[in-house]
Amino acid sequence: MDLDSFFVSVERLKNSAYVGIPLIIGGTADRGVVASCSYEARAFGVRSAMPVKTARQLCPQATFVRPDMDDYSKHSRLVTEIIESKSPLTEKASIDEHYLDLTGMDRFFGCMKWAHELRQHIIKESGLPISFGLSVNKTVSKIATNEIKPNGEMEISEAQVIPFLSPLSVRKMPGVGPKTYEQLRMLGITSIETLRQVPLKKLQKVLGEYGTVLFEKSRGIDLSPVVPYSEQKSISKEMTFEKDTIDIKMLNELIVAMCEQICFDLRKQEMLAGCVVIKIRYSNFETFTMQQKISYTSFDHTIMETAKALFKKLYDKRMLIRLIGVKATGLIHGTQQIDMFSDTTEQISLYQAMDKIRARYGEDKIMRSSGLLLKKL
Repeated sequence: MDLDSFFVSVERLKNSAYVGIPLIIGGTADRGVVASCSYEARAFGVRSAMPVKTARQLCPQATFVRPDMDDYSKHSRLVTEIIESKSPLTEKASIDEHYLDLTGMDRFFGCMKWAHELRQHIIKESGLPISFGLSVNKTVSKIATNEIKPNGEMEISEAQVIPFLSPLSVRKMPGVGPKTYEQLRMLGITSIETLRQVPLKKLQKVLGEYGTVLFEKSRGIDLSPVVPYSEQKSISKEMTFEKDTIDIKMLNELIVAMCEQICFDLRKQEMLAGCVVIKIRYSNFETFTMQQKISYTSFDHTIMETAKALFKKLYDKRMLIRLIGVKATGLIHGTQQIDMFSDTTEQISLYQAMDKIRARYGEDKIMRSSGLLLKKL
């Protein structure tokens, strides 16, 4: 189940004047990027993650709205609560996307009828348009959802999987980005049907292990299970000092370093945090925590600013500190594209470049200077 143009739909729910016009959600400055856009704007070539300056050139008549992630998160939680209250097994894949495992329910209700009724219930309760694709696995269901959007529903039976997939472009397959598509195109592969005819060894030679994944998905094979998103509840870092301290500057630098490690872990696992918790243990062993809900993110600066603000509020005893910790909770599976609106393309590129260096050479090979403090302690 996928909420259609989610950010746009929420804005239209708040302001009916936005209905039916080209609407772009993103930073208002030219250096910002597009977080979401209406189908009317997409007709002019506007796409998510595109620089706002380019979007303005393609669609000068569009209305630009600065995103409200707090409001989007609130509506996302509402839809999630509705789905979880009805579905036997749910995985929240991102702020606007859910996988539901309905295995066995066809014996009692009929999966298509049940999913249709759930979709209508969501629309009634939230006021938001939502689409779904019902099929034998995640891959086919996701592709079907994208094909039937906006505001539609589709069932692909096991017998229909191959005929459904065959004529589609390989770009419709989850995980096939611009780079992979170019590699496939160089091999003369543009459709899923053509991909299915390529020998496995040839795909592995060009794409490595991912070639095996595409080989299977082109045949409608995907054994990945629906995993409840609450399976991992938090990612945290703590530091107990050999000597109790009251050095506020050092403590703030330590918080920054911990947040940097947490955020890298979030992005590496393709997860987003919806809440930040700060923990303090004083020299007399009294322990206090404070938390704050945030818009789903894995960006360092957002979590760092929240953690430092919480520490400032929580530390009021002016006593020596024995332990300090930071925790990111309320985790969901998702990629950072949902927060790209709030930052420049240069900053996003910087995060991506740093993550690539860490993934290849080790987490401690590049960091903020405050991270050196964490290594010394």
